[in-house]
Amino acid sequence: MKAVNYIEDFESWKKSFAFFIPIQIRFSETDMFGHVNNVSPFIYFEEARIAFLKEVGLFRDDMQNTDTIPIVADLQCDYHRQMYFNDQMKLYVKVNQIGNTSIDIHYLGVNQKEELCITGRGRLVQINVHTGKPAPFSEEEKKRLASGP
Repeated sequence: MKAVNYIEDFESWKKSFAFFIPIQIRFSETDMFGHVNNVSPFIYFEEARIAFLKEVGLFRDDMQNTDTIPIVADLQCDYHRQMYFNDQMKLYVKVNQIGNTSIDIHYLGVNQKEELCITGRGRLVQINVHTGKPAPFSEEEKKRLASGP
């Protein structure tokens, strides 16, 4: 695996993931060269991130009736192996770091042969929907994020 700046020891990093969602690569996600278009992993990250946040109780279907929401502040993807139409992916998600108003989330994508395809990371900031300013996570929210689903 190529060096990735947010992963110190790949094997221990990989073992620390528990939560994942299945992703089946659709034809519409491929490009004219037959492999997954470089923007598609960001859609997979979003799907997995929302599923993870729902599991820990920080994302609800009815987000209009809340004072705070998590928004993406930055997001990156590292591509390790090409992915193709009909591949069966597992996209893992974990919280890597919890701050006062933000969390750093890491992603790991492997194909049906358990081969590493993508890794990623991103920072979510919780904001107050009325002011647009960062809002702190409660101690209960931090506890749920730390323990995971």
